[in-house]
Amino acid sequence: MQDMLHDPATADAIGRFRTELPTSESIESVRLIEAQAAKLYWQAWSGVPICWPRKDERRVPEHWKRFGSRISPLTHSPRLASNPPNALLNFLYALLESESRLSASAMGLDPGIGVLHVDTPNRDSLACDLMEVCRPKVDTFVLHWLQSEPLRKSDFWEDRNGNCQLVSVLAIKLAQTSHTWSKLVAPIAEYVAQALWTSISRPQSTVARQRIATRLTQRNKREVKGSDVPPVKVPKPERVCRGCGKAVQGDSTHCAECDVDIATKRLVEAAKVGRIAGHTPEAIAKEAATHRKLAQARVAWNPAKQPIWLTEQVFSEKIQPALAQASATAIAKRIGVSRWYAGRIREGYRPHPRHWQALAQLVGVSGQVNN
Repeated sequence: MQDMLHDPATADAIGRFRTELPTSESIESVRLIEAQAAKLYWQAWSGVPICWPRKDERRVPEHWKRFGSRISPLTHSPRLASNPPNALLNFLYALLESESRLSASAMGLDPGIGVLHVDTPNRDSLACDLMEVCRPKVDTFVLHWLQSEPLRKSDFWEDRNGNCQLVSVLAIKLAQTSHTWSKLVAPIAEYVAQALWTSISRPQSTVARQRIATRLTQRNKREVKGSDVPPVKVPKPERVCRGCGKAVQGDSTHCAECDVDIATKRLVEAAKVGRIAGHTPEAIAKEAATHRKLAQARVAWNPAKQPIWLTEQVFSEKIQPALAQASATAIAKRIGVSRWYAGRIREGYRPHPRHWQALAQLVGVSGQVNN
C-alpha cells in the first residue's frame, strides 16, 4: 500500500488495526476489524487511474477510467463487477478460491467448514479462509498491471445490465496463472491441516507421530534433504502497445507502426522548437559570430602555403572518395565544423581548400600520390 499506492496514512491506519488482532477475544471482533481495514484499503484503490491505448481512450465509458468502488452498484457487493479492474479481481479471486478448495481437499480438510467465514449454503467457507492469506498477491498482480500496462477494450464487454465481463481470450490467459495461485495457497493449507491435527488430543504414544504428510509442497522431504520450498514468482501482465493495444515484446511501450507515428510527431515538434530557438537574439548573435570567424579564416588563409601536390584533381580523385568511409564526427573534429557540414562533405560536397590538407591527413593521403 505504502509503496504502490503511495498512501502512508491509510497504511498506518491499517497497521493500527493489525495491532488490535492479537487482543481480539472473539471471531466476531476479528471480522469487525477486518471489515474496517478492508473499507480503508479499497478506498485507497478508488482513485487508481485505468490506462487505455489511445485508440480506445474515447471508446470506453468514464466509469472504466478509474478503479472506483469495490462494491458493484448492481449487487451492492463485489459480485457482478461494473468495470474492468474489478472484473479482473473477481476472476482471479475465483481462480484462487478454486485452488484453495482443491488444496483443502488434498490435505483431507472439508472445504465447506470455515473458521473466519460463516458457513453458508453454496459456499466453501474454509476455501475462503485459506485464500485470504494469498489475496494480497492477487491484488499486487492486478495493481501492478493497472499501473504499468494499459487495458484493452477488446478484452472486456458489458451486458445490458452493466455487468463487465472478460472475453474468452483474456480469461484463458488469466486461467494459466492458476498454477501460481495453487503454489501460494499450498503451504497455507498444510499449515491449517497441521494446526488442526495437533489440536486433537491423543494418547502420549502417538505424540511423536503428530506431523502429517505435506503432499502439496513436499516440505517434510525437503527438510530431510536440507532444502527449502522454492519461492513462488507472481506472473507479469502482458505488455501491450500504448497506441493501438497490440502485444509488444521486451521493454517497448509501442509497436513498430505506432513508433513511426510518434517519432514523426516528435520530429515536427522538435523542428518547431528548433526554429523558435534559432531565431532568438542570442542565437542570431551566435550565428553572426560564427560567420565572422569563418570569413576571417578564409581571408587569412594563404594559398601559397598549400602543398604543391595537393591539387583540385588530387582532392577529387583520392581524398574525396576516401572521405566517404570516414565518420562525420571524425571529419567535424579534424577541421572544426558541424557534424551536419561534415556529413555533406562525406556525401561529396567540396569544402574550402584550406581544409584539404587536414582532410588528406585524416584519410592517409600524402604527397606520394604524384609519384
